[in-house]
Amino acid sequence: MAAHRNNRGTCQICHRSKPANQLLPAKMVRDSLVLLIKKDHPDWDEHGHICFDCLNRYRSQYVQQMMEKELGELDELEQEVAKGLAENELLSENLNEQYEEALSFGDRVADKVAEFGGSWSFIFVFAAFMLAWIVMNSVVLFWQPFDPYPFILLNLMLSLLAAVQAPIIMMSQNRQEDRDRLRAENDYQVNLKSELEVRLLNEKIDQLIHQQMRRFMEIQQFQMDMLNEIGKKIR
Repeated sequence: MAAHRNNRGTCQICHRSKPANQLLPAKMVRDSLVLLIKKDHPDWDEHGHICFDCLNRYRSQYVQQMMEKELGELDELEQEVAKGLAENELLSENLNEQYEEALSFGDRVADKVAEFGGSWSFIFVFAAFMLAWIVMNSVVLFWQPFDPYPFILLNLMLSLLAAVQAPIIMMSQNRQEDRDRLRAENDYQVNLKSELEVRLLNEKIDQLIHQQMRRFMEIQQFQMDMLNEIGKKIR
C-alpha cells in the first residue's frame, strides 16, 4: 500500500500503521527474503511496504535457515550470531574489562602472586634469600647455626613454598584459559557474522544490479518508442 499523506503507511505483514521512516518498500526486499515471506503471506505485493520489525524477523529466519543448511543444528553461540545479524547488534566486546570486573578478591590476589612468581624479580629475590641463608648458617653463624648443613629447615621452607605456589599458579592459569575460551568464542561469533554479512551484501548487490539492468532496459525501450514516434512524424 502506498504511504498516506501524513507520511504513514501500513505494513502488509503485521497490518499496522507506522511512520514512513519505519517502513521499507516491498520492491527493495531481497528475493531470498521474498520467497520466505511468501510462504507465510501468499498475498505479498511488491508495491506495498514492510516494517523493519517484520523485516528483521524474516532476516533472522533466513539467516538461521542458511546457517542450519551449512552448519547443521545451531548452538547457543550461532543463535546469538543470527539474532545479532538480524537486529544489527554488535558482537565484538571488551572481554578483558568484563572479566576483570567479575574477579573476586582471592582471584586478584592469586593473579598477582602468579604474576610475581613467574618474573625475574622473584628469581633474583629468591636466589638472594637462599644465598644469604646459606652464608649465615655456614660462615656468620659457624659455631651456632640455626639451620646447619644440609639445611633441613631451608628444604622444608622450599617444599612449603612449592606446595602453596603450585595451586595458586594453577588457579591463575585456569582463569587465563577461561579468558582465552571467551575470547575465542567472541572471535568465532564476530568472524561468522562477518562472513554472513558479506554473503548478504553480495546478494543485495546482485539484486541492485538486476534492478538497475531492468530499469535500464525499460528506459531503453522508452527511448526506442520515442524514436519510432519521431520517425513516424518525420515521414
